[in-house]
Amino acid sequence: MILKAFKEKSNQKYVNKLLASRKAAVNSQKVKTIAVLLNADEFVDFEVFRHYFKALNLTSPKHKIVAFTNDDKFERSQWETYFSPKDFGWKGKINNTDLQLFIDESYDVLISFYREDKLPLNFITAASKANLKVGLSRKDERLYDLIIDVKPNEIDLFKVEFKKYLNILNKL
Repeated sequence: MILKAFKEKSNQKYVNKLLASRKAAVNSQKVKTIAVLLNADEFVDFEVFRHYFKALNLTSPKHKIVAFTNDDKFERSQWETYFSPKDFGWKGKINNTDLQLFIDESYDVLISFYREDKLPLNFITAASKANLKVGLSRKDERLYDLIIDVKPNEIDLFKVEFKKYLNILNKL
């Protein structure tokens, strides 16, 4: 239990270091690839995003949806990639190669579709190399370039607002 607290403190320091060194530089290129980071405790219907991307004429095969779960025995076949607290080591080390590839990919947009303030989710959002980071939570505004303040169950409202802001930013 004590080691777990030290490990979390170590990873929180790493997240703070990433956020302190982050330079928000959103470019003016059109959106081609989108990544979605979900919390499986808050939202489980990832197919909604696939249909939404098709409706926006974003048909890249590089779109990625990743889910976080606290349950290590989560049904893997349900998701492209999922991760749990066991996939994190000390001082920002990631023990899951799929998750590391997700972080290293330069997506045009990362949608952090969660409201709960959980260190693993914040860690992935902060470490991601995505150009534009969109979030739902105002808990730590340093994580995002754009915050759409809706609840995860208000997916229809999120879709309308997200499209509106992409049009305003001339990304579609």
